[in-house]
This record gives sequence, structure tokens and C-alpha cells, in this order.
Amino acid sequence: MIETKEFKDDLLNWFHENKRQMPWRETTNPYYIWLSEVMLQQTQVNTVRPYYNAFIDRFPTIQALSESKEDDVLKYWEGLGYYSRVRNFHEAVKEVHNKYEGIVPDNPEEFKKLKGVGPYTNAAVMSIVHNHPIPAVDGNVLRVWSRLTCNDRDIAAPKTKKIFEEELQPFVESESGDFNQAMMELGATICTPKKTLCIMCPVQKHCSAFAEGRVSELPVKTKKAKKKTVDYSVLYITNSAGEILVRQRDTKLLNSMWEFPMFDSEDSIHSIEEELDAVIDVQEEPMFTTKHVFTHMTWNMKVYRAYTQKQSFEPPYKWMKKDEKENLSFSTSMSKIFNEVNT
Repeated sequence: MIETKEFKDDLLNWFHENKRQMPWRETTNPYYIWLSEVMLQQTQVNTVRPYYNAFIDRFPTIQALSESKEDDVLKYWEGLGYYSRVRNFHEAVKEVHNKYEGIVPDNPEEFKKLKGVGPYTNAAVMSIVHNHPIPAVDGNVLRVWSRLTCNDRDIAAPKTKKIFEEELQPFVESESGDFNQAMMELGATICTPKKTLCIMCPVQKHCSAFAEGRVSELPVKTKKAKKKTVDYSVLYITNSAGEILVRQRDTKLLNSMWEFPMFDSEDSIHSIEEELDAVIDVQEEPMFTTKHVFTHMTWNMKVYRAYTQKQSFEPPYKWMKKDEKENLSFSTSMSKIFNEVNT
């Protein structure tokens, strides 16, 4: 059983002396802190920093973001992935602007009603900004608490998260924002998934897994199902003016992002020409192959150079000049293809 006050004092003393410098830790603006939490979901701190700075430079206020078009917002998210995060954030900010006069709700019950605000985001923002006593339990905290308590529960099970939140509740009755950040910091820098730095851990004496020599065995987590792999042919189609054919996605994955025409690898040139309503001259051999890994699937892509004389296409297709690429939102995989072709 962890002694609440002694453990918390040891953890917070370490955090105050050793916490990493981050731009969102230098502000009390709830909009900025909320943005940082959305960006940090599934994304490393070092990746987020430049995106965060660029985003708040472009959209410095709730009003500025709420009045911006989705295409512009997506452009400043390009490369971060998980684009539903920014769409939900954009919609939620619009609601804050229209319903709450541009002021982020300070009531957790109100804040969590906003689109895209789940239990973790609610806990993190409300504790950091307003010190509401809500434990913020993410993957880092699940791992840290499993080891500290030598708990064999499966952290992939929703029930485990609920139990851990209940066990952590006494620790957030005061200084909740600092405590939640300290637990996340410990998981990110010391109590990592592999190569755990137990010798540097500020709460080593409180850790049951360390005492029992079981740190490497924990946490227990069921393996995810094997990712689906899909093979695609990507056509880099140009015309006599040197323009490139692109289309805008209308699927759930990467919705509204622009891409080069992409087809199942088993599709024939006849079916592709029917889809495009054009005669397409496709090189027999691909220029190169590439792949993109999502959390739930992998795209294997063969990229072919192609040409057509057709001068105009109906939406979702359109011709794009090379220098217009910066004005459209492309996924990481498509930007990679563009750069490879034009290097």
C-alpha cells in the first residue's frame, strides 16, 4: 500500500526540479493547454513542439480558430496524423466561441460535453488549468501505476483504467494538475516501456514491482489484433501543362485530405479509366514503392507515373499546379510521394 503523502511529496519534488521545458507549460491559457493535450495524443513531445508553435501563431485565439476554414486548419495539422483530432477540436472551439462567448468552460461536466473531449482530455485540462481533483490516466500512467502497485490487471481492459482512476483519486485532492503531469512525466522519462531507469526513479522505494524484481514483467497488456495490410497503386498523373491530378477524400480515414489517385492494386487500367472517365497512359513499372503505417492498418503503395490529355475533371478530382501543393492539405504519405517524385 502506497503511503499517499510521502509518495506524492517525493514525486512532486522530483517533478518541480526535473520537468522538461515545454511551451504549453509556460502558459495558463486553457485554449493553448487544451490544444497541447489534443496534439499530444498518440504523438511524441518533440514532434508536437513545432506544430504547437505554428498553430498558435496562426490561430492565436478561440475566435481566430473558430472563424477559420477547415482546409486552412488541416494545413497546420498536416503531418501530425490522426486528423479526426483536429476536426473535433475545431468543432469544439466553434461551440466555445458561439455558446460560451469564447471562454473555455471551467466546469468539467460542461467541458467534457464538447466534441472530442474524452475522459483523459477532460481530466488533464481541468486539473492543469483549474486544479479540479480528477486523475488523468493515459498509457504512461497505466504503466507507472501497474508497476508501483505490482498489479497484474490487463491495462488494455477499460475496467482496469476505471479501477486505477479510483485508486489515484486520493492523490489528486490537492495539486492535481502537478500530480497528473508528474505521473505522465515519470512514465515518459523514467518508467518507460523498455530500458526502465529504475536507478534514477524518485519513487523507487514506493515501487512494489521493483521490490519484487518484476518491473520488466509489467504492465500486463493483451496484444492487439494483427494489422490489416492493403496494397495500392498510386498514379502520379500529369498533363501537358505539367499539372498533377489530385482528389479529395470523402472517407472516414483522412477525410477531406488531398491525395494522388489511389486504387486497389488488383484494379485494371480499364476500371481506372472508367473511374476517371479518361484515357490514362501508365508506365509499366512503378517509379518506387513506399508504405504508410496507421494504428490499425498498413498501406503498401506502388507509385506509377502516368499521363492524360484530359483537360478538366469533376470533383473530387482536379488539376493542381506544383506550387499549389502548399495550399492544400495532404497526408504524410502523399507528401512523401510528392517529394520523392520531385526531388
